[in-house]
Amino acid sequence: MATTEFQRARSADAKQQREQTILDAATRLGARAGIRTVTLTEIAAEVGMHKSALLRYFETREQIFLRLTATGWREWGGALVPALQEQTDSSPAAVARAIADSLVARPMFCDLLAQAPLNLERNVSLESVREFKLVTLEEVDAIGAELTRLLGLSEQQRVDVIATATSMAGALWQMATPGPEVEALYRSDPRLGHAIVEVGPRLTRVLTALLGGLSSH
Repeated sequence: MATTEFQRARSADAKQQREQTILDAATRLGARAGIRTVTLTEIAAEVGMHKSALLRYFETREQIFLRLTATGWREWGGALVPALQEQTDSSPAAVARAIADSLVARPMFCDLLAQAPLNLERNVSLESVREFKLVTLEEVDAIGAELTRLLGLSEQQRVDVIATATSMAGALWQMATPGPEVEALYRSDPRLGHAIVEVGPRLTRVLTALLGGLSSH
């Protein structure tokens, strides 16, 4: 380890750069093996610093991944809002497909969506949770405004739709990635075929039914 390279960051810019290096390392590890398997020690090793040094920048591994979840929300909203603005078909099915496609295109975000309420929000400071929730609220408002424009949804309805989409995307992604050995088992026995999940089609069907029911009232 190059001790001079990983001396404690003194300036605000240096601290921000060091934090981004850690976030990038956690992203690489999470993309390879899934969020649940990544430890703080592994993140530190990926960066090339000792675990105790990493703790100067993030309080826990959960804070690292909660920060990445917030980034995921910003990126998702930043892509979905323009896509909805360009929609020429405002039918429930078309809107559902746009939402589902935008989530399926972000597998790590789907993984993070499942982990956030289960553990990422539980081992961090209240301020970290507050910052995360404010980011999600901002994106929910932006996406929700387009859902109201396209389908006439109320404020509560659009919040329900986004909550359903994100929670189901997280759950379905977990079901769709059971690991190679378990997946091989599912595929080897026709009786277990129902356990093989295709996230996009199933999420689209659920959201189409939900949006169709809400927009008909």
